[in-house]
Amino acid sequence: QRLINNRGKIMPTASLSPIGIITAQLGDQIELGEGPKGRRLISDVISLEFKSDKINASLATNDAADWLTISNNGKLGSLDVRFTLATEDGAFIYVEYSGRADMESGLIATAPTFQTSHEKYLWMNNIQAVAAGQIDEQGKLVYNLYQVDVFAD
Repeated sequence: QRLINNRGKIMPTASLSPIGIITAQLGDQIELGEGPKGRRLISDVISLEFKSDKINASLATNDAADWLTISNNGKLGSLDVRFTLATEDGAFIYVEYSGRADMESGLIATAPTFQTSHEKYLWMNNIQAVAAGQIDEQGKLVYNLYQVDVFAD
């Protein structure tokens, strides 16, 4: 259905295009306890791979982490994640995202963005991605990653 704004113009819509799979293994955790925003949990990211038909990359450094804030009732997690990828052809890509985690089911929705200066991957600077993921009991996290395509008919 087309949405029209109050000036008679068609409102933009969006669709999703698959762009890859991210697989991460979380490691040691530090629980900071209750703070002004909720209970804070920091998890090391010990390995990470991003695979698609356009990119094959893994974790570039050991400074990746997942800063998770858990709601007072323990059911909702608010993510703050940052890491740097190294592609198989030598490019570096910085990735950051926030999102929400259902702490009971392990289901996660995020909105990654990318930054790089490598000519082959400049297209990544221009996209907004969304990811649908799930974490298991062993700390393995798998995301299906999508590009958000915005357009007006």
